[in-house]
Amino acid sequence: MTTRTGLDLDPHGLGGVGDTARWMAASRARESRRPDRLFHDPYAEALAGPDGHLLLTHFHPRHANDDGNPFLPIRHRWFDDYLRECVAPGTQVVGLGAGLDTRAFRFDWPDGVVLYEVDQPAVLAYKRQRLTGAQDRCERHEVPVNLGDDWPDALTGAGFDPARPAVWFVEGVLFYLPEQLARRVLRDAARLAAPGSRIGLDLIGTGIFHFPYMREFLRRLEEADSPWVYGTDDPAAVLRECGWDDVVVTEPGWPGANFGRWRPEWSPAGDLPNLPRIFLVRAGRS
Repeated sequence: MTTRTGLDLDPHGLGGVGDTARWMAASRARESRRPDRLFHDPYAEALAGPDGHLLLTHFHPRHANDDGNPFLPIRHRWFDDYLRECVAPGTQVVGLGAGLDTRAFRFDWPDGVVLYEVDQPAVLAYKRQRLTGAQDRCERHEVPVNLGDDWPDALTGAGFDPARPAVWFVEGVLFYLPEQLARRVLRDAARLAAPGSRIGLDLIGTGIFHFPYMREFLRRLEEADSPWVYGTDDPAAVLRECGWDDVVVTEPGWPGANFGRWRPEWSPAGDLPNLPRIFLVRAGRS
C-alpha cells in the first residue's frame, strides 16, 4: 500500500497491522543507536528494512527532527523488565501478536524456558527470512495463526501445556482489535493460564480517539490499513472481567515506567475527559 507521501507501507506483503511491526522495529533500532539507550536490539535494523527510518517519520512526523516518540522505548523497556522479573527457569512464555519481537534472540533466558510466538503466518515468515543465522537463546516455537482464528488450539498443538503456569505478554496489539475480539483474546488466555500465571499488556484510553493532536496520527494508521479501534478507560475492570486478577495498572511517567524519558508535563492531569492515556498492565491468575 502506497501512501499519499509515496511511501510503500507494505513492500513485503505483510499487510495492515502486520506491517506496522516494521515501524516498531525501526523504533527499536533508533533507540539502540542512542548512547543512553534503554535496551539494545541488534536485530531491529534488519527487521525494519532499508526504509525503516521513513516509517518513523511517516507515522510520527512531529518527531522527525528529534529522538522520536518517547513512549515506544519506554514501553519496550517496561516489557523487558516485566519478563525478566517474572520468568523463572522452566517457564512457558507466550507472546500473543509477537510480531517482530526479538527477545528470543537477545535475552539471557533462564534454563529450560520455552517461548511461543503467536502471530500471522506472513509476519513470522518475514522475521525468519530477515534473521537467517540468528541463534535462539531459548527453546522457541512459532505458532502461525491469526488472533481472530483458533489460536488456543494452535498454541496447545505446538506444545503449550495449560496445566503449567505461564508468563504471557501482549505488546502493542490489543488496540488494533475490535473490542469483542480483544476481550476474547484475554479470556482465552485466562482459560489457558494455570494458577500462578502472569500477563503483561498495554491498552489505550478512549481519549486518544477524541484528542485533536492525535487526529493526523490516527488518519495515517487508517491509511496504512491498521487503524486503532479499541480503547478503555478502566483497564483493571477489563482484565478482571476477562478472568484475570491481581491487576496492577501504571502509566508512562509513573514509577517503573519512566526511565528518565517521560516529562511530567506529558502526563494527563487527573481524570480530565478526552485526554490521551496509555496504560501498562500486569495481572495474574490465582
